[in-house]
Amino acid sequence: MKNVLKVMFSLLLPSFALAQNEIEQDTISKKIEEIVIKNDKKIITNKNGNLKIDVANLILKSVPNAIDLLSKLPNVIIGTNKETISVVGKGNPLLYIDNQKVSINDLNTLSVDEIKSIEIINNPSAKYEAEGRVVILITRKLSKKEGFKIDITETTSIKKRFNNYLGINASIKKKKLEIKGNFNYNQLNIWERHDIKYEIPEANIISNYDVEAYTKRPQFIFGSGLFYKINEDDYFSISGNARIQKDVFGINTKTFNKQDNIENTILTQSNNDNNRVYSNSFANYSKKIKSINAQWFSGFQFSNFNQETVTLVKNRYDNNEFERTQNRNQKFDVSVISGRTDLEKTFKNEMKLEVGGLFLSADAKTDLDVLSFNNMASTLSKYNFKEQNISGYAQVSGKVKKLQYSAGFRIENTNIIGKYTNESLPLIKKEYTNFFPKAQLDIPMDSSKTITINYSKSITRPNYSATNQGATYINPYFIYGSNINLDPTIKDEVATNFQYKDKSIRLSYYKNSNPVYGDFVYDNSLNILTFSQKNFDKESGFVIDFTIPFTYKFWTVNNSLSFILNKIEDHLAIQNKSKPYLYYYTNHLFKLPKEYTVSTTVWGLTTQYEGVYERRQPEFIMDLAISKTFFKKWDCTFGFNDIFKNFVYKENFTINNISSKSNYLSDTHEISFGIRYSFGRIKNSEFSEKNINEDENRIR
Repeated sequence: MKNVLKVMFSLLLPSFALAQNEIEQDTISKKIEEIVIKNDKKIITNKNGNLKIDVANLILKSVPNAIDLLSKLPNVIIGTNKETISVVGKGNPLLYIDNQKVSINDLNTLSVDEIKSIEIINNPSAKYEAEGRVVILITRKLSKKEGFKIDITETTSIKKRFNNYLGINASIKKKKLEIKGNFNYNQLNIWERHDIKYEIPEANIISNYDVEAYTKRPQFIFGSGLFYKINEDDYFSISGNARIQKDVFGINTKTFNKQDNIENTILTQSNNDNNRVYSNSFANYSKKIKSINAQWFSGFQFSNFNQETVTLVKNRYDNNEFERTQNRNQKFDVSVISGRTDLEKTFKNEMKLEVGGLFLSADAKTDLDVLSFNNMASTLSKYNFKEQNISGYAQVSGKVKKLQYSAGFRIENTNIIGKYTNESLPLIKKEYTNFFPKAQLDIPMDSSKTITINYSKSITRPNYSATNQGATYINPYFIYGSNINLDPTIKDEVATNFQYKDKSIRLSYYKNSNPVYGDFVYDNSLNILTFSQKNFDKESGFVIDFTIPFTYKFWTVNNSLSFILNKIEDHLAIQNKSKPYLYYYTNHLFKLPKEYTVSTTVWGLTTQYEGVYERRQPEFIMDLAISKTFFKKWDCTFGFNDIFKNFVYKENFTINNISSKSNYLSDTHEISFGIRYSFGRIKNSEFSEKNINEDENRIR
């Protein structure tokens, strides 16, 4: 811990010193969000605690995909499986591309070269829907002329095994018509490992296992879109994208289990064949209603996720031969169709009124077929889940003298029915209506200082995959399952932010009801422990964020510090003392002669004591990248991630009288070489899409 603090302060102290020098010299109005230094845009800007990163001028544009790009930004943490995104102190964010809501699946279809900037919005307004306390907004590049452009990227990555990323992106514009297309082929080899030690006193069980898996994943990603500008104010667009991947992986588990005086050592092998297909398509129409000076939008969206997994499990007890245990065939399919309409009107006094509504219908189906070789018994199960959501919102924003304000609300009505096909009555039947207010007030003190106060109420609904009744077999005593009866989490937050030029301090307090975390359930009759998600009683906490970006000549730095006190409570868990913990992030970018660029990033977290959970995430992670541009068309980048191999995640907790200690290791130590070639030129890209499905991030 002492070494971490030494490194942190050695990196940050020069930043504070130079920041003070910059404050004395900077007389630019706070309203200017981009500061020009030697004709270069400032790469990182901060306004009212919200960060904006200029990716187009950043060395990070050479990383192979958008997920890896986000992982290098302040406060953003990507899950070890690269299927979840969280923001420190805020939880899961809403994801937007060009003001359209997307899911993590869509980020995998986005070329990094298309990205102009990324914003981390800590106080989103009502127009960003009720889901989430923070928004990550990705804006694609704009241009001014007709023409065409093609980008070809190739990245070779060496982790524990070889990985390769190949991508082609093309754009063409002719008069009012613009067409985009992309194709990516990735050959991935993924390594994962974790171990758990647990005790079940009521059954007199002591057990631990160590599991390791390699996955071969050929992945195809493609998309296309058409944008037609009818006139200066009206447009029509259609687009779609898809990801197809096949996961072939073996899971090898070593288990020691002791119950009473009986001890077993088991080796478990499971061969898995998994196929996934994700697709998303939508059509948008926007029109200017000149009679009332308003902009009207309407659109439809369809998304589908399909997954099929076939698993053959074999066990070897002590030193005996391997025996077939189970054959598992699991299918999951979810389709979501939605339509929305929005109206935006600006009045002469600069007041803006926004209203809109949405209808959404989701249909998920799960088929589970398990054959047990011990008694040749077969278990068949089919479960259907349907959800409908009708919502409407209104927001007003404007300015009174120097004060800027925005206030809005959203009302959502949700109906849910979950039913096994062989049952006459539904297992789940819910209907609820929620009201979500949001408000913000900006109080300028002078041209360089602003105080912002905001309140928001939001919701986080379970992913549709929570309806999947399937499970992952680890060993004869332990499985990973799902909870089809999860309730949404309701979140209230109040925050204030003090902005001094491009430096800020933000203080927030939040309270969550029905938060979702991991849970153990022991089945005494089957002698099986199941790990799944459940709704805990409550969660609350304070967060203090310091954001200190600056630029000095060829040196650009962004520093972020977050002091967090988080408390998770549940009546079935042992409640330990909550203590503050620290998240730190510092990125240093050097623009050197002859178009060389060097970037180094260091981040880490101290031990998290959060009531029920004690977590230890990486205390010191360091990445390094060196980039060189040749002939203005070739970009070459060497990357070194997690240089010191420090990425280990640990978690300890006790719930339902079951205590566990877990370690998760991720394959983040990486050496990579990427090359990008661009030819042609296109400007003034007016391609604009708007997301219809506000729950798209739940499709996984």
